[in-house]
Amino acid sequence: MATEPESSLQLNIGSLRSAMSLTLHTHHASRIWHGRAPSEGKPGIVGLNGFVAIMTKLKRGAEQDDPYSDWWMLRIEDKLSTTKEQLQALREQVDQALADVPAALSLGENLNVQPVKLPLFVASQLGFMAVYLLADYDDLARRLILAHHTALIDRSTLERWLNEGAHALRSLFSLAQQYRYSGTQRDDFAANNAAARAALEKYGELPQDVLDGTRRSRFAPPLIRRAPLASAPGTSTVSEVTPANDTGTVDPAASNEENQDDDTPAPVDSEDEPA
Repeated sequence: MATEPESSLQLNIGSLRSAMSLTLHTHHASRIWHGRAPSEGKPGIVGLNGFVAIMTKLKRGAEQDDPYSDWWMLRIEDKLSTTKEQLQALREQVDQALADVPAALSLGENLNVQPVKLPLFVASQLGFMAVYLLADYDDLARRLILAHHTALIDRSTLERWLNEGAHALRSLFSLAQQYRYSGTQRDDFAANNAAARAALEKYGELPQDVLDGTRRSRFAPPLIRRAPLASAPGTSTVSEVTPANDTGTVDPAASNEENQDDDTPAPVDSEDEPA
């Protein structure tokens, strides 16, 4: 039987998909997932689901050559790293407390008999990094509740450490809420046109290395843009700028996320106590 020429074959290959879900065992982590509704004197804070949606918009903004989106990716990546360090410091304190268990006593995993399983739809790497942090916080909360139940820490310590972890995550999410897509491209700044001037007035100056694309997030999408408008007329060559690995130091001056977070200790749910 004659075979059809290879050149005429059409392979209709679709997109890759992977079913993902997050299992949470504590009410404390569940509250972080849902976020905080606005109340009198306190702004609302998005939960993990809202943070993931913002990160998708942020990534799309960077793909469209918006330098402000690149700057926000750097700020969020830096904040993710700081939050991870804060949770790690808490974990080390809990590990030290649990190390006081006598060798003759064996403590098993403190798991919920009916955990909640949440489907995940994450389209950005920074979104996944936040998912990992919430999973870490859920594990931290389980271990803290176990340490309190077995008299290794008192209740005030339990509440303080739980709220320190929750504050770190909510501070991250409240920072992300401040992101806005500027609607500009780097060519606008090269031409110093009206769009660039309006963005500078509304969003402020950008570091030069961010503006020229030499400093970008590790997870920034490939940057494809036209040659600077200052070049000779008629030259419309397309150049690709490879994302830099140097994240540098992010200017925290414009960040006021600490003022938006809720430092009021949340009550510890009795449902989380080990049986």
